[in-house]
Amino acid sequence: MSAQGRANGSPLLHMTGVVKRFPGVVALGGVDLEVRSGEVHCLLGQNGAGKSTLIKVLAGVHTPDEGHILWNGTEVTFPHPQAAMEHGIATMYQELDLVEGLTVAENIFLGHELSRFGFPRRRATQERAQELLTQLGHPGISPTTEVGGLSAANQQIVSMARALSRDVRLIIMDEPSAVLDSAEVDQLFDVVRELTSAGVAVVYISHRLDEIREIGDRVTVLKDGATVATGLDAKSTPTAELITLMTGRSIEYVFPTREAPDTAATPLLSVEDLGRDGEFHDVSFDVRPGEIVGIAGLVGAGRSEVLETIFGARRAERGRVRVGGTVVPPGSVAKAVAAGIGLAPEERKSQALVLEHSVGDNISLASLPAFSRAGWIDRGAERASSESYASSLEVRPRGVDREMRTLSGGNQQKIVLARWLQRGSRVLLLDEPTRGVDVGARSEIYTLIRTLSEDGCAVVVVSSEIPEVLGLADRVLVMADGAVLHQGPAAELDEHRVLDIILRGEAA
Repeated sequence: MSAQGRANGSPLLHMTGVVKRFPGVVALGGVDLEVRSGEVHCLLGQNGAGKSTLIKVLAGVHTPDEGHILWNGTEVTFPHPQAAMEHGIATMYQELDLVEGLTVAENIFLGHELSRFGFPRRRATQERAQELLTQLGHPGISPTTEVGGLSAANQQIVSMARALSRDVRLIIMDEPSAVLDSAEVDQLFDVVRELTSAGVAVVYISHRLDEIREIGDRVTVLKDGATVATGLDAKSTPTAELITLMTGRSIEYVFPTREAPDTAATPLLSVEDLGRDGEFHDVSFDVRPGEIVGIAGLVGAGRSEVLETIFGARRAERGRVRVGGTVVPPGSVAKAVAAGIGLAPEERKSQALVLEHSVGDNISLASLPAFSRAGWIDRGAERASSESYASSLEVRPRGVDREMRTLSGGNQQKIVLARWLQRGSRVLLLDEPTRGVDVGARSEIYTLIRTLSEDGCAVVVVSSEIPEVLGLADRVLVMADGAVLHQGPAAELDEHRVLDIILRGEAA
C-alpha cells in the first residue's frame, strides 16, 4: 500500500489533547497524534520535547492527566503496560529493558512464556526465538546465550525480536538504529517494510533525518511537550522546515570552521603498535595539541576497543601508549586519568554517569581529591567549580543540584566533558559523542569539541556516521576487522571513498 493510500485510511490510533504533568513540570502540554494501520509514522523533536513521555503514555507506563486516546475508534485507557500489550502495542525503548542474567530466548518471551500444562516449553521457546532472530538477519545470535554477554548492537536485535514475538498491531521503535551499522539498519528497514505490508503500524523515533526520509510515510513534530506539526509527508517536507519546527529556529548542517593544527608540534598522544587478541592489532597514530583525529568504521571494527585500551579499561597485550612522551602503564584507568586521559564512552548513561546523583556530583566525580582537606570534601569549593564548568559549557537547564537523569542526551554529554575538563585532562577520547543527541544539540557538541581542540587538547573521535568523522576531524583512521586500513587528512576523503576502503578490506 502506498503512503498516500495509507494516509486516506481510517486511523488505528488517534490521540488528542494529551497532557501529562509531573511535580513542577508539564511534560506533555497538548499532544495530538494520528497513526494509521500499515504506515511508518515518524516522531521528531529535540531531546526534552516530550517524545519519551508520549511513548510511555502509549505503552501504559504513564497515565495521561487530560486528553483522549482512541484505538480503532473506541476510547481506551492503558493503566499499565500489560493493558497496552493486550491491545497489540509493543514498545522498543532506547534504554533497553532486557534482563542480563536471562538467556536470549527467555528475554524474548519474558512475560508471555511458551508453556504447556504450566510447564515451560524450552525447546519450542528456543526454536521460535531462532526464527525471529533469523527474520531480523541475525541467525548467529544463539537463543541460549545470556543477554549480558552480548554487544549493545546484538542486545538491540534481541529487543526487536522481543517486540515481534507478540501479536502486534502497533510497534513503537525509539532510536532503534542508534547502535546498528549500516547493514543492520538496512535489515531493520526490511523488517519494518514486512510489518507495514501486513498492516502493522510503526511509530519510528530517530534523530537521523536521512532515516526518516527512507523509511517514513508521515511525520509528527513535537516541541516543548506539544504537537507543532502533524501528518507531514516524510519524503517531501524540506529538511530546513523540519529543523525549524523542532528547534524554533533555522539551523544548518555545518561543522565549525577548521583551524589547521601545528603539524610540527610534538604529539600529545602517541599510540604505538597497540593490539589485543581477537579485537584489534598494530594500531598506531599520533595526536598533536589542537588536533582532532577521527576513527571511522563499521560496528565491530575495533574502534571502541581501541579507545577503551588507551584509557586502561582494557589491558593492551602489545604496544604502548604515551602522553607527552611518557609511557602510560597498560590496564589501569587510574594511571591513564592521572596521565591526563579522559574517556566519554558510547554508553554514557551506564558507563559514565550516575543518573541518580546530581549534575554537580557527576562533574566532580574524577576530581574529588582536589577538593579534599584532611579527609573532608570542601563542598563549597566543589560546587563552585562544578557550577563554573556547567556554565562555561552552557549546560541546560542550569543548576548543579538537578538529578542527572533529568538532562537531555546532549546536556548529559556536556557533563561528561565537563568532568574531564575539571580534572585537567589533555587527551579526550570521545566514543559516539552525538549518539542520541538531537539536531540542535549536535551543532553545539561539534562547536564544543572544536573549541576544546583549539584550547590545546588532543581529541580522538569515534563515530558510526562517516560524514560526522569527515566534517569534524583533521585526520582520519579507517578501520575494519581490527586493523587500520587507511590514515590521512580528512580533506582527502569523502563518504564513498571511506566505504570503499571498508568494503574492500584493503589498506589504502
